[in-house]
Amino acid sequence: MTPRLESKNPELDSNTLDYLHFLADSPTPYHAASLAAQRLEDAGFTRQSETEPWDASPGGHVMVRGGAVMAWVVPQNITDATGFRIVGAHTDSPAFTLKPSPQTTTGDGWGQIEVEVYGGMIMNSWLDRELCVAGRLIMASGEEILVRTAPLARIPQLAIHLNRGVNESLHLDPQKHLHPVWTVDTPDASLMDTIARAAGLENANEVVSFDLICTPSQGPATFGSEAQFVAAGRQDNLSSVHPALTALEDIAGMGIPEGGDIIVLSCFDHEEVGSESRTGAAGPILEDVLRRTAWALGRDEDGYARMIASSTCVSADAAHSVHPNYPEVHDPSHHPVMGRGPVVKINAKQRYATNGVGIALWKRACTRAGVSSQDFVSNNASPCGTTIGPITATRLGIETVDVGVGLLSMHSAREMSHVQDLLDLRKVLAAYWLGA
Repeated sequence: MTPRLESKNPELDSNTLDYLHFLADSPTPYHAASLAAQRLEDAGFTRQSETEPWDASPGGHVMVRGGAVMAWVVPQNITDATGFRIVGAHTDSPAFTLKPSPQTTTGDGWGQIEVEVYGGMIMNSWLDRELCVAGRLIMASGEEILVRTAPLARIPQLAIHLNRGVNESLHLDPQKHLHPVWTVDTPDASLMDTIARAAGLENANEVVSFDLICTPSQGPATFGSEAQFVAAGRQDNLSSVHPALTALEDIAGMGIPEGGDIIVLSCFDHEEVGSESRTGAAGPILEDVLRRTAWALGRDEDGYARMIASSTCVSADAAHSVHPNYPEVHDPSHHPVMGRGPVVKINAKQRYATNGVGIALWKRACTRAGVSSQDFVSNNASPCGTTIGPITATRLGIETVDVGVGLLSMHSAREMSHVQDLLDLRKVLAAYWLGA
């Protein structure tokens, strides 16, 4: 179905359409990282293998590690004042991961998929949605193959006739009630064979392991009086990954920068479960990129430390728009509304890394881009979430500001954003990278 695009603004419509395609093509972190890397290669970036000598020649470079993608642009002229300008985001979202023994059959003949809850999802939003299976298959040779099936499974709700109190209280036991159904009375059906065939394999005999999730199969769509809203899953945090990617593509189209800081895009995996992995923000991946780039440029350990001291980071992760049906859960003096600009996120307990220096940096970039900004501070009675910003600031000591696009239904299977915010964030990130 062709998306509705009614803004009469070609730049806005083009960005929205590209965002919808990016969402549709990124059902898992592995797909998102692979797609981002491919797009950057198409824009002239050179793919970096971690097992090869590090390339810090002028121009763009990109590497993929699992569900994480890192990219950096080295200017033509490097000076003693050169640092890193980093935009951080994450590629993962709440989902159901497949267990090692991924299928069972009930005594009544229902074939079900064995899953584990990944991240802090709104469980009831996943009920009665057709799910596909997507992720990566690991071959005996070590080759990794990305896969996505057609709609394959569903978690059916219990009828109201059998649960009269469902509208007053719904309790979902993750072990008992969140079992997707994928077949009935077909005892010989093999889930892994079905997935392998979707990947172009004859059967699952070649597959030795996998990282797979169940994720909603319904595609993204626009809606609203002027098609100004986007409905889709995984907008936390592809609503940051896509603006950052397109901003980097915009910069690549201008040619190699003459000077300034080294531009870095770091899209991590595993933020939704604490970031503690080799591809998460608490792991070494960003530091690996920064340190190896500095060494390839001839910096010693003290030279690298001076580069870090000159660096900044914009941590871009989804933010909360004020909810029209629940305004009381928001701080009464801070009501960011989607469509009125991206949000800078502030928390005195450092759940966000933002401070006065970071806010000034962010406002300079917004002014340069001609974009309005909003502030989010949580209600004192409602603890806020956190993101990669404090982790990056703690691990590397880099001045960091937390920002994002306002969403409704965050962590639902189908979240809601505003098309203008997505374009505005793209513009601000480009302005930041270009030296604002």
